[in-house]
Amino acid sequence: MSPKSTDLAARIDHTLLRPDATQAQIVKLCAEAAAARFASVCVPPCYVRFAVEQLRDTGVPVCTVIGFPLGYQITKVKFFEAHQALHDGATELDMVINVAAFKSGRLEEVEDEIGQLAELCHFKQALLKVIIETALLTDAEIVAACRLCAAAGADFVKTSTGFASRGASVADIELMRRTLPGNVRIKAAGGIRTRAAALLLLAAGADRIGSSNSVALLEENENTAS
Repeated sequence: MSPKSTDLAARIDHTLLRPDATQAQIVKLCAEAAAARFASVCVPPCYVRFAVEQLRDTGVPVCTVIGFPLGYQITKVKFFEAHQALHDGATELDMVINVAAFKSGRLEEVEDEIGQLAELCHFKQALLKVIIETALLTDAEIVAACRLCAAAGADFVKTSTGFASRGASVADIELMRRTLPGNVRIKAAGGIRTRAAALLLLAAGADRIGSSNSVALLEENENTAS
């Protein structure tokens, strides 16, 4: 049976990460999130403080991105970016791993970076979601990246930025769920445009969905996803 819209909303990060996102669009995003009770809004770092003000007293958290979308900033830069986002009021951070370092075999460096941000987030009682960009990885690399994220203390492993050649797939989620321990959750993101697609990813093992099409997902006839 398909979940009710309210249940589905509670598992969606209502997202606007376009480079041309305007303040008026952030106002609309936040109003939609408050009305639908989405899990969070995910906004660019420059809008975190503004989104926090928009969502004050609604109970909807603000999420933002770190090292986005390519992930190859040095660790000090990501740490500063994370510190500033938390200071501005974000309580969930979606950080892109250094895929270049990972593919170069510098696994200890990648794990240490994730660990530093996880420690900072947990000290501030925030969540860290680590984007591994599955479109750029083989299955074996997805497994290795998931193990690194779990060892480093990530709260979630996230599939995609939405800026690569593809977003989340059911196969990605199933592989990630088989690999990750139960305490590490999964966020599926990238190209999730329909309710049916979202439900398939949740059924495969995703705990959270990131989508810029969230309102439409809720408005779709539930029968179309059955």
